[in-house]
Amino acid sequence: MIYQDIGVLIGIVAIIIAVLRLKNGKMSLGLASLWILIWLVVIWVSIFPDSTNIFASLTGIGRGLDLVLILGLIGGYYLIFKMYGMIENMDKEITLLVREIALQRGELKEKADNEYTVNSKSIDEKNKTKSK
Repeated sequence: MIYQDIGVLIGIVAIIIAVLRLKNGKMSLGLASLWILIWLVVIWVSIFPDSTNIFASLTGIGRGLDLVLILGLIGGYYLIFKMYGMIENMDKEITLLVREIALQRGELKEKADNEYTVNSKSIDEKNKTKSK
């Protein structure tokens, strides 16, 4: 059937992408292994769709498709939860970085103002001594 071919094709492409991301250093070995395992399961279910009925009966769920949908929803909510935590951490880090940069700029501005004041005083003193 066509959905089996599409499932296998998408799974193979996704595995290739995961391996390439691992080689480029954009993904850790553990995360790449997890995604490869997930895509192998997708390929397996695409080739043998009745296998979901066996797992569904083991878990007490009526049909295999129900099991797949439940696991997909749980996985989706887990990913949303993880991404929310990552966004919260990045927000805190950005806030700390902005504060640090603002403090450094303030110190630089204060230092520049002090140098300007010192330079202008020395120029005034030179002008006073020349005018005498």
